[in-house]
Amino acid sequence: MTTPLHYERRSSSRSVIALLATVLSILSGAGAKVPIQLTDVTKKTGIKFVHTDGGSGRRYIVETVCCGLALFDYDGDGDVDIYFLNGAPLKGTKAKTQPKNTLYRNDGNWKFTDVTDRSGLGDKGFALGVCAADYDNDGDQDVYLNNFGANVLYRNNGDGTFADVTKEAKVGNGLKVGAGACFLDMDKDGDLDLYVSNYVDFNYGNHIRPTIGGFPVYAGPKEYKSMRDTLYRNNGDGTFSDVSNASGIAHRPGAGMGMVCADYDNDGDTDIFVANDDQGNFLFRNEGSGKFKEVGLEAGFAYDVNGENESSMGVACGDYDSDGRLDFHVTNYQGETATLYRNLGKGVFEDATATTAAGPPTLRYVTWGNGFVDFDNDGDRDIFMACGHVQDNVEKYDDTGRYRAGNVLLMNTGKSKFVNVSDKCGNGLAVRLSSRGAAFDDLDNDGDIDVVILNSRREPTILRNDSPTKNHWLQIRLKGVKTNRDGVGARVKVVSGKLTQIDEVHSGRGYQSHYGMRMHFGLGKLDKIDRVEVRWIGGGVDVMKNVRVDQLLKITEGGSKVSARR
Repeated sequence: MTTPLHYERRSSSRSVIALLATVLSILSGAGAKVPIQLTDVTKKTGIKFVHTDGGSGRRYIVETVCCGLALFDYDGDGDVDIYFLNGAPLKGTKAKTQPKNTLYRNDGNWKFTDVTDRSGLGDKGFALGVCAADYDNDGDQDVYLNNFGANVLYRNNGDGTFADVTKEAKVGNGLKVGAGACFLDMDKDGDLDLYVSNYVDFNYGNHIRPTIGGFPVYAGPKEYKSMRDTLYRNNGDGTFSDVSNASGIAHRPGAGMGMVCADYDNDGDTDIFVANDDQGNFLFRNEGSGKFKEVGLEAGFAYDVNGENESSMGVACGDYDSDGRLDFHVTNYQGETATLYRNLGKGVFEDATATTAAGPPTLRYVTWGNGFVDFDNDGDRDIFMACGHVQDNVEKYDDTGRYRAGNVLLMNTGKSKFVNVSDKCGNGLAVRLSSRGAAFDDLDNDGDIDVVILNSRREPTILRNDSPTKNHWLQIRLKGVKTNRDGVGARVKVVSGKLTQIDEVHSGRGYQSHYGMRMHFGLGKLDKIDRVEVRWIGGGVDVMKNVRVDQLLKITEGGSKVSARR
């Protein structure tokens, strides 16, 4: 967009198309059997967190993009815990109590305990993005925060507490507006490097206060200068070096939002995908030797099928069509469809949004956090999107816009098509709030994937997966030895009969969030796994045969130790 007004006019001009698309989407799902059921269990969990964007009516742009969350096992007890990010009082805002990020320990049976103060993770900065991984290879997961202001690296002490090691690690990143962040092993040397995406060059001195139809609105990213992202190389001694210029990353400024790091071209190294707001998306192809080349345009990832840049928010990856290649899904603004990029191989993508019917249900919404998730364990990945408008007064000037909106769930039919089942899959999708980050994992260890959503200015939404299916599943947790401890970047292939699935371990993904380091594979009615293959980021391969279903499989690099838990 060039101005917020252009942004909203573009949205309004497509309102009729959006309405027709929504009607068609509803009709397409009419009468269809929906095996996915998600139940809102937020009140049962004991979670009291309430998000703030730090605003007081001045409408700073950073309020609109706050923020993500992380699902990770901070204490190593086998349960996935929840870490909610939060805003902080912005200039002109007075708060009775200082907001902070909040960590909830998973106690089982859908009960969570606030352990923020004891853990030391109650950061009071203005948080935006987060990623977690074992950057120092000591056996526990550390946390990196991408803030508006100085960023923070928290080292896990292994006893339920964390220490701020930002200064000694040299990863503060200056005083910028943060976005997504990812740990990755860019050079296959066995330790994790760090990519930090930056949004726009905003500060209180260049704040803009536009209007639409006389109503005050938030400015858009085109009103500010684009920023260069930052890439840190892990030195292996607890410190990092800024290699943004040497790697080629700093040559391309953008307006980063969500991101993910993945091997899209199957060449054994990790590439970097960045969703840019109202600019072409970045795809930094790993050239080896610490060098990256931006190939978003030639790969077909920068723009949509019409050659237009979109207001990209979150980016998720997964093999939705089971062809052995990672595909990518990018969320966008109202009046734009969330875009599904199908990997054709040979380093090229096609915009498959229309051919898969994945686009129409998203046209009326601003979409944010997203994920490829097999909710019904039928062997293919569905798409979940968190929705909510940027402008909290959009209804006053746009009768098609809604600040609070329901989230969207597209069920994979297994025939390279998606069906909108949002209004048929339980009361969890009936919640109407303005959502931002979304994260997915098996919170109750029952073999299906649950959902946690961070909602702007409100309490979160916790969705329990109550899908009645009796389909089988497999979960996998990796432990690197020669490679990084969490196996970040490792490629896993699961073969069961004619069904072959792949996935990778990612640190940081979706909209400024982190989830899913314990990989999940639905198997349908297949009751035996013929082969599990792990290709570690350093090049080694482990193979297991005749693996039983319905278990969490723990695989140690080198195959020396394998354990399972039902």
